[in-house]
Amino acid sequence: MFPKSDLPETIPVFPLPGALLLPRARLPLHIFEPRYLAMLDDTLKTTDRIIGMIQPREGAPAGSSTLQSIGCAGRLTSFTETDDGRYMVTLTGISRFRVIEEVEGFTPYRRCKVNWSGFDRDLGSSEHDPKFDRDAFFASLNRYFETEGLQTDWESLKEAEDELLINSLSMLCPFEPEDKQALLEAPSLLTRRETLMTLIEFAMRGGGAEDALQ
Repeated sequence: MFPKSDLPETIPVFPLPGALLLPRARLPLHIFEPRYLAMLDDTLKTTDRIIGMIQPREGAPAGSSTLQSIGCAGRLTSFTETDDGRYMVTLTGISRFRVIEEVEGFTPYRRCKVNWSGFDRDLGSSEHDPKFDRDAFFASLNRYFETEGLQTDWESLKEAEDELLINSLSMLCPFEPEDKQALLEAPSLLTRRETLMTLIEFAMRGGGAEDALQ
């Protein structure tokens, strides 16, 4: 558990379309661009080793922020350097945050001043979904995987706890960036599961994200 008092006011951010990090989940990343290699080097020098994952805003009006307002911070928990200077890293989700403003500076990567308020639940223990009908969920999930041509280890999925199952599927399913953002912003595990089911059902019907989330 990461104490809220240890969360920094300013963090480096990694804008990556379609990449979703959730609290207590793990996100593997392949880092090779020079600006993000610099970000990683600087992050490794800090005590908290925090990087914020955030989605870019597509089609943002001129003069407005090009980042979504909410992202999720992760702590760098593993990294491996390749022979040619690239990194394979893992971020473990800590807490969502709300962007206050971007911070101007001399770093080649972006940094933001952030607010952690409103996401206290993220810093606690794993969530449970008391209304979770796992049989109905897996029946829909199986049809969705067949429709999309996806494969998985069904035994491991069925043995996973509620939060691990729902969050892992939210991160791994091939949804559009705006769908991923909706999953990130879900206020509880129950609402994230409901959002996930809506996206799965509309994908099987050939519907779009805009229709699914209205």
